[in-house]
Amino acid sequence: MNIVVLSGAGLSAEQGLGTFRDADGLWTRYPLERVATPEGFAADPALVHDFYNARRANMREAVPGAAHEALARLSRRPGVTLVTQNVDDLLERAGAEGVIHMHGELTRALCHACGARWQAPEAMAPGDPCPACARAATRPDIVWFGEIPYRMEEIEAALARADLFVSIGTSGTVYPAAGFVELARMAGAETLELNLEASGGRFDVTREGPASRIVPAWVAEILPQ
Repeated sequence: MNIVVLSGAGLSAEQGLGTFRDADGLWTRYPLERVATPEGFAADPALVHDFYNARRANMREAVPGAAHEALARLSRRPGVTLVTQNVDDLLERAGAEGVIHMHGELTRALCHACGARWQAPEAMAPGDPCPACARAATRPDIVWFGEIPYRMEEIEAALARADLFVSIGTSGTVYPAAGFVELARMAGAETLELNLEASGGRFDVTREGPASRIVPAWVAEILPQ
């Protein structure tokens, strides 16, 4: 069976990594258009780096939860593709293999002058030189609003051959990820949503509850002990 799993912020929320929709999260202190768009970075790179430095520090304090560990076990099953909208590294720290980060990674840096990528330091600043071209053009390797998510051809190919598509902890409102369920349905796949509450998407089955409970339970059905 070919399985495509899409995970969103709800996968990591119980580990203290909130979303921009949280009432008391980091995003309430940093306007979205100023820290998550190319225009915001061009206008105030120091502010953008401060924001992602804070997110990186928050990520380092978090630990993988039961849902991350369950998906890590699932990732080692042949035919499984793990796609995440999350930019944290909790899946990798749980031992997951081959995770596709469609929105980039907090642990990576990108040169917007030459396109080089490298491991991000704990804190980044506008004056940091690119290790490849030496220009002060360092930015977080994050896909901002208005930019094209990474590895879309690979994701769409996996959806085209999927027997089962599973959406975990995502609101289903941000495209192109919000359209994955329809692509999977068109390919004839069964569709399952695991979420704190139903998103309203066209899923065959929805199971509601915290990721730490419902994700391990589902994985146990796929990988019986």
